[in-house]
Amino acid sequence: MKRKTNATALLVFATGAVALAAYAGEIKKEKFDDAGFVSIFDGKTLTGWHVSSKTGHGKGGRWVVEDGAITGSQDVPGNGGIVLTDKEYGDFEVALEMKNDFGPDSGLFLRSNEKGQAYQAMVDYHADGNLMGVYGEGLSGGISRRNFDFKQKVTEITPHDCPYPLPIAPADWPKLWTHGQWNELRARIVGNPPKITTWINGVRIMEFVDKEKRHPDKGGIALQVHGGGDHTREFVRYRNVRVKELDRK
Repeated sequence: MKRKTNATALLVFATGAVALAAYAGEIKKEKFDDAGFVSIFDGKTLTGWHVSSKTGHGKGGRWVVEDGAITGSQDVPGNGGIVLTDKEYGDFEVALEMKNDFGPDSGLFLRSNEKGQAYQAMVDYHADGNLMGVYGEGLSGGISRRNFDFKQKVTEITPHDCPYPLPIAPADWPKLWTHGQWNELRARIVGNPPKITTWINGVRIMEFVDKEKRHPDKGGIALQVHGGGDHTREFVRYRNVRVKELDRK
């Protein structure tokens, strides 16, 4: 019994040491080659985008352009939806800047159809939510990968068990993310079954590789306002939306 206890203690110590090692050092930000990116939002109108009334989150919600940003909210309590690109994309990388209120549940949908079925880079910007995890919106398989959760304050996060560990110490979160300012989110999807990679302000947050094909090779890029509750006075805001189509090798 004593030997088993010591072994267990050693395992716990080793696991903790690995976690501490993962958080050691400065926050590592990647440098991106932005050549080939094309703007898909003109900053003035929703030209090239349309609202879908076919999702399970409502009849679409309210989507307008305000102060150079795509701004979304529920138009009446509980009524949400998505705004998505007219064009469909296959393998691509999308980058945008986000300045949402802390409360609404949103999302960056990859290869979305009119029903909102897609691989979602999470923008669950609320208590117990997550940024840039991967979720299978309306897809089979129960896909949900996140490596941290927000606490009651946007400045505090808790690590979440995940095959791709949180790359920063929770105490360093305020150094990476500043609420009320524009922060960059980025996601890449390649192949089918796809590999999905996400970043927050240049830090790689998630890598997810699906094990089976469960969705078409192409779809739109969509932004979401979640249905339910009353979020008519809370807003999601996105600007500088750009995409680079990738050649499949």
